[in-house]
Amino acid sequence: MTKIAGLDDQLCFALHAASRTMTNAYRAGLPEIGLTYPQFITLVALWEQDGTTVSELGARLHLDSGTLSPLLKRLAGMGLIERRREAADERRVSIHLTPEGRALESRAAAIQRDIFQGIDITDSEAEALLSLAHRFTAAAESTTQTSR
Repeated sequence: MTKIAGLDDQLCFALHAASRTMTNAYRAGLPEIGLTYPQFITLVALWEQDGTTVSELGARLHLDSGTLSPLLKRLAGMGLIERRREAADERRVSIHLTPEGRALESRAAAIQRDIFQGIDITDSEAEALLSLAHRFTAAAESTTQTSR
């Protein structure tokens, strides 16, 4: 009988624990600006590229429409984004930041800066971790898509 590796030797668990730890670090600061972590990452994507379509935003965030739609509805209700039907194709909806949504970026950046100042890793370690995380995601998604 083959025995499975221990929990501390599982890549899946190390990634899960790291993700939860990072999300929890944000959860501590984001209430100051009235955001949850999913709302924050959605706004980060929009600060990067305002006016993206709902489908592009979902792909960028790795979220399905069942998760993204209520999230966008909530952000719109908070006055941070607005949805616009595209004139050329009314089936397409683009998401735009409101002035209030744009104004949150500097406050969110300050929270993010505080979080990273509290984590004891070097800038080069953080860059390496980011690079490996992107590489892992791309490799895993490629493998998953070809096996379907």
